[in-house]
Amino acid sequence: MATRGDQEDHERSAAGMDFDSPVHEKASKLGSKLVEEGPEALFEEIENLLPESWRDHIKEFPIAAVLLGFGVGMWLGMRKGDEVIAAGTSMASAAAMANVGRAMERFGLGSED
Repeated sequence: MATRGDQEDHERSAAGMDFDSPVHEKASKLGSKLVEEGPEALFEEIENLLPESWRDHIKEFPIAAVLLGFGVGMWLGMRKGDEVIAAGTSMASAAAMANVGRAMERFGLGSED
């Protein structure tokens, strides 16, 4: 039995092949929204992920929240930088291709099965 190596897992994940269908669709929608609306869409999505109690803590202690966010960002950048970059570029390219597909359908250039 052949096993996949870490490099192959990384490539499959970056290509979006390891996502379940709902996760893949949500990532595609977020990518499209990010392309259309810019960074504001990402901030809205992060805000929606946070529980209400965390939002209250962030409002009470904004400096601590910024420092915590900076620390987590540094840790992710140092430990998981390649994976984060691969996931971001994959999400952006998926959104771009979805937009190209929609534009081709709109102008009647899509494949006619």
